[in-house]
Amino acid sequence: MANGLTGIQRGSLVDEVIDKLREQIGSGAWPVDTRIPTEPELVEALNVGRGTVREAVRALAHAGLLEVRRGDGTYVRARSELSGALRREIQATTYDHVQEVRRAIEVEAARLAARRATPADLESCDEALAARDEAARRVEQAALDDDSWVDDWVEADAHFHTALVAAAGNPLLLDLYLEIGSALRTVLRERARRDDFDRFLVAGHGSLLEAIRAGDAEAAVREASLNVETSGELEL
Repeated sequence: MANGLTGIQRGSLVDEVIDKLREQIGSGAWPVDTRIPTEPELVEALNVGRGTVREAVRALAHAGLLEVRRGDGTYVRARSELSGALRREIQATTYDHVQEVRRAIEVEAARLAARRATPADLESCDEALAARDEAARRVEQAALDDDSWVDDWVEADAHFHTALVAAAGNPLLLDLYLEIGSALRTVLRERARRDDFDRFLVAGHGSLLEAIRAGDAEAAVREASLNVETSGELEL
């Protein structure tokens, strides 16, 4: 997990270590909710002292990017300070607010993707949709009192929507979506574990992808809007 880290030049060591760790987090090399390398591994990879590593980790924990769990390690909480702030903001807002932001991004992304998606984008979307459909089949086959499927399905769903937003060809829009992605997945996990969650609606999205493939912006917007509105009505 320490791959990508190299020794740093002497100078403001703590600041440089902070920048190195932030780069690993922001690039996705260390995904949200995963444990980062241990302190000894970081010391060796960066060629600095334990005190420097500890101070850098402490600073990033204060900024909301990392979480130190005693006896377990240090985990990534957010991709950036913005992501951490958005996560805290989402926790203080209503589900309707989250849905409005989701609608603004996903619907506009669908419109742009219908006009800009490349063959490589469509291939990524096809692969993500196939993985989502497979996760949906496992959901439908699970026992009613079994919610072990939730995490896998939520990740598959998030991966598909991220692929669609990436197909819009707007790096700023994608970055914003990635920043709020972890918070949206948290909301979806909570909704998926509710008793009123309809498991038979976890499949789908094929018509949305086909509209994008056909270059039909109006149909893509309609399908994306329907997806958000339906999930909102069902409190997904």
